[in-house]
Amino acid sequence: VQLVESGGGLVQAGGSLRLSCAASVSIRSINAMGWYRQAPGKQRELVATITTGGSTNYGDSVKGRFTISRDNAKNTVYLQMNSLKPEDTAVYYCYVYRWPSTSWGQGTQVTVSS
Repeated sequence: VQLVESGGGLVQAGGSLRLSCAASVSIRSINAMGWYRQAPGKQRELVATITTGGSTNYGDSVKGRFTISRDNAKNTVYLQMNSLKPEDTAVYYCYVYRWPSTSWGQGTQVTVSS
């Protein structure tokens, strides 16, 4: 599965960004997809996931600020990020889990200035 991410960039604290991740296959065939992030010197952490059934899960640090959604017709998953904080600065990676494999995107940089 090929993944193409877009939407990263530089934003001021309190601002918003929307990330997109387009998959090369029908996301109806995917068990789950979503986003992880990795800041310099830190481990990769879960941001948000969405399953085939539409269930969502969020990392504690983004709950109430970020929203994951998907468009099956476009084979795309989105991450709407609101009320951004400097600590949200990281490389954001899209992933897809389609049994039995996980595929990753190349990553997109999000930088939040204070």
